[in-house]
Amino acid sequence: MKSHYQIVIIGAGTAGIMCAAQLLKKDKSLDIAIIDPADKHYYQPAWTLVGAGTYDFEKTIKPMKDVIPPGAKWIQNAVDQFLPEESSIKTKDGKSISYDYLIVAPGLVYDYSLIEGLEEAIHKGVVCSNYIDPKYTWECIKNFKGGNAIFTQPTTPIKCGGAPQKIMYLAADYFRKNSIDQKSNVVFATPGSVIFGVKKISETLMKVIHRYNVHFKPFYAPVKIDANKKIAYFKSIAPDENKCVVNEGNVLGEKLKGDSHIEIPFDLLHLAPPQTAPKFVKDSSLVNDTGWLDVNINSMQHKRFPNIFGLGDVAALPTAKTGAAIRKQAPIVVDNIIKLIKGEMADNASYQGYSSCPLVTGYGKMVLAEFNYKNEFTPDPKLKRMLISDSSKEHWRLWMLKKYILPYLYWNKMLKGEDV
Repeated sequence: MKSHYQIVIIGAGTAGIMCAAQLLKKDKSLDIAIIDPADKHYYQPAWTLVGAGTYDFEKTIKPMKDVIPPGAKWIQNAVDQFLPEESSIKTKDGKSISYDYLIVAPGLVYDYSLIEGLEEAIHKGVVCSNYIDPKYTWECIKNFKGGNAIFTQPTTPIKCGGAPQKIMYLAADYFRKNSIDQKSNVVFATPGSVIFGVKKISETLMKVIHRYNVHFKPFYAPVKIDANKKIAYFKSIAPDENKCVVNEGNVLGEKLKGDSHIEIPFDLLHLAPPQTAPKFVKDSSLVNDTGWLDVNINSMQHKRFPNIFGLGDVAALPTAKTGAAIRKQAPIVVDNIIKLIKGEMADNASYQGYSSCPLVTGYGKMVLAEFNYKNEFTPDPKLKRMLISDSSKEHWRLWMLKKYILPYLYWNKMLKGEDV
């Protein structure tokens, strides 16, 4: 194995592969190494559909070797340490690899310890999560016979912030289609103050919430799960806003504990696990005070080390952590690195926080939330080609986009460095 590469990319997820493919399209003579220990690459956006029994899990997987762009060297190893002052990194087996330019895109990791009892609940099969095992989520939804079905998410940033509610809408639709809805209480408990941060999208989603008779619980942060008693414990993160109001008639069997704690028994619990930057990133000098990669939010160039760039889920960018965001971030990182190689300034600072969240609201229905750093609704004009005049409203064509068109574009265009 060589000890020096012109460009080293950490992570062979969406961000790493897209950057490598786009760089090599610009100049196939570039000397690029991609470091990632995994032997499989997953198309995780489809896991929402897997969890609802409407997509084949096997179709979300490809061998890693099949997605590494020709011309890039894949080093199947894990990074252990950054040495940015020396422009090098150390791998788990103690080898040093130096670089001219570094792209940091290892994604994020799950930290079960941030919710008491979560790890035990997962191991016992008491909790399901599309983030962890979407096939098991489908088993839980199919086998649900009624009672409290709670869907919740942590206070940490998470990839695809809309995912915890998407599976809730699909589950509620499934319960209705199978006549379980009359004996079910669907609960959405979120630390957030609103169902979605973009006003136009939020207005549509609140109609969906009412359609399914969802018990919407804003300001609810999950803090503990009792796997034996099947009780979820929440803390109100804004007690003045929401005194953990018990529903009329207390149909959920809620119990208040003081001013800001509440417990709710459950028969089904779907949870997005707390998420953080990987330990080797978090423990490095490259992060900000919240533990995420400290990059310029418009250029993705590191704030202290100009030959380092970061994008995707690990980056401290105040927008949703989605593949769609990466689609807009990668070309800017690539452009800036090419400019540096040519001896020019890395002056492309054009990323305005674009992200997109395909919000499935039932079988055959979807809303497409596209937005920027200001949470402004920014729909893609190309949607008009699909005869979709307003993507903030539910549409069956958007469902077709989610289920068929986006996976095709991902595998055949995005990962090959083509513009979509």
